[in-house]
Amino acid sequence: MSRPELLVVGGGIVGLSAAIAAAQHGAAVTLIDAAINAGTTANAGSLHVQLQSRFLRLYPDQAHNVEASLHLYLEAVREWDRLEANHGPFEMVRHGGLMLAENATQLKFLEAKARREAARGLDVDILERAALGRIAPWLGPQVFGAELCRDEGKLNPLTANIRLRAVARRLGTTFVKDRIVTLTVGDNVQLRGELGLYKADQAIVAAAWGSGRLLGGLGLALPSRAEPLHMNITEPAAASIQHLVQHAERSITLKQLQSGQIVIGGGWPAQSRGDDVVPAVLADSVLGNIALAGKLVPGIRELRVIRTWAGMNTTVDGKTALGRIPGAERVIVAVPGDAGYTLGPLCGRLASELAAGLPGEVDTGPYSPARFAAR
Repeated sequence: MSRPELLVVGGGIVGLSAAIAAAQHGAAVTLIDAAINAGTTANAGSLHVQLQSRFLRLYPDQAHNVEASLHLYLEAVREWDRLEANHGPFEMVRHGGLMLAENATQLKFLEAKARREAARGLDVDILERAALGRIAPWLGPQVFGAELCRDEGKLNPLTANIRLRAVARRLGTTFVKDRIVTLTVGDNVQLRGELGLYKADQAIVAAAWGSGRLLGGLGLALPSRAEPLHMNITEPAAASIQHLVQHAERSITLKQLQSGQIVIGGGWPAQSRGDDVVPAVLADSVLGNIALAGKLVPGIRELRVIRTWAGMNTTVDGKTALGRIPGAERVIVAVPGDAGYTLGPLCGRLASELAAGLPGEVDTGPYSPARFAAR
């Protein structure tokens, strides 16, 4: 009996995770990736769980979708734990995340946010300055307090991506570099690329910001958008920053890798140059991002920034799109909500379970792409 054939479109963290799990379920997997502006290869390795203040500020209309999905983020970091145990190490640590307040108003905002998150099962606390200083003595004196989310963490995405790609190859995944132009569904799924035609029993579309364009012909108006963002990394530092660091009002993420290097990002904009070209770095983002980092953590001010880059984040509606397309059930959508790298392995595995007809421990019904079906 031949193995069921599965096409995976998109070679980022979702596609890799889907390919690994599907191959373990017995499928013959072909992964097709255009290798253009992949968010996975440009991300900073944060494992987000708590509500990000940046998202609440920029997309208030979508905040309820993220909040309703918080249990999915909790399951997602557990999925990373399983991947680390089976295929790591990825330099992953989960000592928690700190969201900083610099005044009483910001801390009051965090207190209200923490109550909402605790009601959804997150392990959170509000720390006054004295308690915060005991676990994060490297913070600047102006930091007033913080929310601690113990569920959060960080990893080295370069290491994780390389290792997971190698696992997928070992399990027999065929990798193809091509850009898919059209997707049609009949007795099978047919993907026509610039270089070839690909057929299989089913397909998982995990192409992040490119998914909406590809799925439009199937009657799905998936609002996947490319959001160009900026990041930096420093030379190694002597500091010992164990937490993922964010801010109650300002756009920043800051974390230290095992190498000692500090990765600084958090949503500062880059300049789009079109889908086919890597976004341009903006001088204002470089200067503003690292100046804020140095203010919050004075001990890193003298470090040299050795590389700065930009990549594409993906936004949809604040909620993951995961499930079969109505009327084109051979195609499964797998596009994470906010914090796609965090959610990626879980979304990929759940998509593979749908393809294999296996019962999953997570109810994917609330994330069905049917909400985007053309009316």
